[in-house]
Amino acid sequence: MEPVISIRNVGKRFGAVHALNDVSFDVTPGELHAVMGENGAGKSTLMKILSGVISGFEGELLLRGTPVQFSSTRDAENAGISIIHQELNLVEQLSVAANIFLGRESRSWLGILNQREMDDRAAALLSELDTNISPRAPVSTLRVGDQQLVEIAKALSRQSDILIMDEPTSALTESEVARLYRVIDKLRTSGVTILYISHKMNEVFRLADRITVLRDGKFVQSVNRADTTPRAIAHLMVGRDLEPRKKHTTERAASVVLETRHLSLPWPGHSRGWRLKDVSLKLHRGEILGIAGLMGAGRTELLECLFGATDLPPQGEILIAGKSRRFSHPSQAMRAGIAMVTEDRKRLGLFAHMTVRENITVCSLSDVSSAGVIGHGRETSAAMSQIRSMSVKTNGPEAMITTLSGGNQQKCIIGRCMLTNPKVLLLDDPTRGVDIGAKAELYLLMEQLASEGMAIVVTSSELPELLTVSDRILVLSEGVLTGEFSRSEATEQCIMEAATKAHV
Repeated sequence: MEPVISIRNVGKRFGAVHALNDVSFDVTPGELHAVMGENGAGKSTLMKILSGVISGFEGELLLRGTPVQFSSTRDAENAGISIIHQELNLVEQLSVAANIFLGRESRSWLGILNQREMDDRAAALLSELDTNISPRAPVSTLRVGDQQLVEIAKALSRQSDILIMDEPTSALTESEVARLYRVIDKLRTSGVTILYISHKMNEVFRLADRITVLRDGKFVQSVNRADTTPRAIAHLMVGRDLEPRKKHTTERAASVVLETRHLSLPWPGHSRGWRLKDVSLKLHRGEILGIAGLMGAGRTELLECLFGATDLPPQGEILIAGKSRRFSHPSQAMRAGIAMVTEDRKRLGLFAHMTVRENITVCSLSDVSSAGVIGHGRETSAAMSQIRSMSVKTNGPEAMITTLSGGNQQKCIIGRCMLTNPKVLLLDDPTRGVDIGAKAELYLLMEQLASEGMAIVVTSSELPELLTVSDRILVLSEGVLTGEFSRSEATEQCIMEAATKAHV
């Protein structure tokens, strides 16, 4: 069968960095071809070349046997290639429908915008994804998972016969992932070729026909999914075997660092009336406390309450080291020894116009300043300490943060938190969009911090991850605490039963 895409000796440099180097492989019509590798392996760069986001490169790209070099995403779309980006690429001020058809708006013969037609078409696309998102809802009002579904609907609206999916499930719940699988099955039945980037082995081994592995910008191997194993793929990705992480067995300290009593967060105008209701919990020194729940369960809202980052003040009581505290701003929580890594790295975690140094030190400038003047040497030294501690891959502290891979950006954000010397670290889905090697590093980092006495609260949309890292797991369902499990008691089944528990 003649390949629909042939990649021949493709290379791409960004200054001194060789993001891709002599990469060659084929994609056949109608297959789902997974591309895997650690962050920085070159996956996203290659996909941007295929979709016209990056126009200049070495080597040759053939589409159905014909050499092509797209000068824009519009050129690629006209050739039948669409991409769903890992980082959301939406205009938050516009509606869902306006985002889906941006640049391809429906108009009457007089040139007047046909809003009703776009709304109807958007509603049909969203219906295919089994979601009830309103076409007229401003994107800024949607949480990350729903925004990801809008990105998918936008790509589907172009009816492309080659679809690139770059970490499409990174912010989706299990039910939304199952929904996406059904959509993918429909697309494949209709003959659509899919290039699929994911760090999740279970996804790849559920969906892929073939798997291509990149490492350090170079092609490693293409294999049939049926002829390999997750362990073998992980070895190809990192160049070494990943040993299972051994959870330490030392006794956790008994002192309670953080406690909530009957914590509630109102939700005015909603039929339920609350985002969180009557949540009481205790977090001990040196403990990793996992928070499980489906999308909308209140995981993020709980962390935002603890960090003073909610629009409305929460009700109930928050105690730090036994002392009742009330935070109206994150700066107050930080002074009390709480740090938070948000779930949405792009929108809420990064300062895209700043360097690596500036992103790491932005919350601790008072520690590197004298008389209100920042000491550049002290600031650089502080940033470098975290770059080394977090094993950040960067050209240096003066590199722009946007030049780093997603996993290395996340390490910089965690490094920023560490400079504030927190006693409590809140991690909201910290490994979203992070590759398998970086995940293992983050797990080890969490365990190291906990062994040194830090109290950690972590949420994740991946149950196996919570089961791996947590000492205890609390489960939320529609803002209500519905389950608590020790490490020995917790199973995926009992957590899901609690996460879907009906209550009034």
